[in-house]
Amino acid sequence: MEFTDVVRTTAAIRQFTDDPLPDDVLERILDNARFAPSGGNRQGTRLVVVRDRETREKLADLSVTGWRRYIAQKRIGENPWNPLHGTAVTEEDLVTVDVPRASPLVDAAVVVVVCVDLGVVAALDQHLDRIGVVPGASVYPFAWNILLSARNEGFGGVLTTMAIAEEPKIKELLAIPDDYAVAAILPLGKPAHQPTRLTRKPVSEIATRERFDGAPF
Repeated sequence: MEFTDVVRTTAAIRQFTDDPLPDDVLERILDNARFAPSGGNRQGTRLVVVRDRETREKLADLSVTGWRRYIAQKRIGENPWNPLHGTAVTEEDLVTVDVPRASPLVDAAVVVVVCVDLGVVAALDQHLDRIGVVPGASVYPFAWNILLSARNEGFGGVLTTMAIAEEPKIKELLAIPDDYAVAAILPLGKPAHQPTRLTRKPVSEIATRERFDGAPF
């Protein structure tokens, strides 16, 4: 596909057909994705390719904790899991939430668990009085490259993080070392429906000249 078509049509795919994603195609997807940049070119990203259905079902079950709070907070008008604002949701509220299963993790042809070696990331924001985001620069470009490469091959997926609320259990399930963090879980497969046009804010709404409060670019 043309580059412009790939970046403008790589949608979040959550529904898949029963078509397989062969190993040779997946290897090609990952082979292209690995050229993503990383801090100091340390290349601390590690991937776990999960095809076993029972394991994928367990990952889906581990997503319940994240989804339960997400749904409960949405119900009362909060921004779910936002670190700047507390929540009025109680444990009693969470118990009453009916959580749909994270079906993409079960229905996809394969699930790729994206991990990052915390021993090599440069967290320049670690002493700031806010949640850290800079270490993501060493892993999320890789995750997005996987989705772009999958789209180029006629497949699709979505970056999910709901199960990461239960990261210790994910690590135990997949034998991930303590000094690695789980950054994303990507179900991949043949899209049941592929959007051909995405809607996004125009450049003039997201970019300004010289300062945050500058003129629109």
